[in-house]
Amino acid sequence: MSKALVIVFVKNIKLGKVKTRLAKTIGNQGAFEVYSKLVEVTEKATEDLSVDRRIYFSDAIVKTAWKNDYKAVQHGIDLGERMKNAFKKGFEDGYNRIALIGSDLPDIKTSHINNGLNALKQNEVVFGPAEDGGYYLIGLSKMHNFVFENKPWSRSNLLEKTLSELKENSVTFTTLDTLNDIDTYEDLIASNFYQSNIALQEKIRQLHD
Repeated sequence: MSKALVIVFVKNIKLGKVKTRLAKTIGNQGAFEVYSKLVEVTEKATEDLSVDRRIYFSDAIVKTAWKNDYKAVQHGIDLGERMKNAFKKGFEDGYNRIALIGSDLPDIKTSHINNGLNALKQNEVVFGPAEDGGYYLIGLSKMHNFVFENKPWSRSNLLEKTLSELKENSVTFTTLDTLNDIDTYEDLIASNFYQSNIALQEKIRQLHD
């Protein structure tokens, strides 16, 4: 077993349950199509990693995805508790560097994940900042429960508040390149992911004709 672990949090791809903010503009079917493609991007970014992977689904395990990887269902009352439980399980199982990513990042690459794991050789915590004030990657080399507790999830001050608490507790941390996730129609049409995917553009267009 390698000592490094990558955890992927993925939502089960169900109509009306994914990318709900985006769906307000392009409809549930459009949001479904976009999220399906984003999960494919995540699969590609993780397939060449030389470390173990664990895939945590929101509702139910999908056996056809990430076929050879450990799979589980996220457990907890909010995002913080679900992430905390996944990290705790990883550390209990003997891993000493763990990075967790979501599955809605159009620009995520293998290098971003590897950079996060490498940063944990010198730091206890690493974040990949998102442009909306949250983060797309969190990594730990040591368990810090407070990182996941009493946080303003889905708010623009999430990362700022978390980094402030790390400083107060004298925990070493670093940050990676900033990336943008896709939550709104504006995010979508501004992304290279969408602009370069003619087939996806055509599907969205057909849904609106």
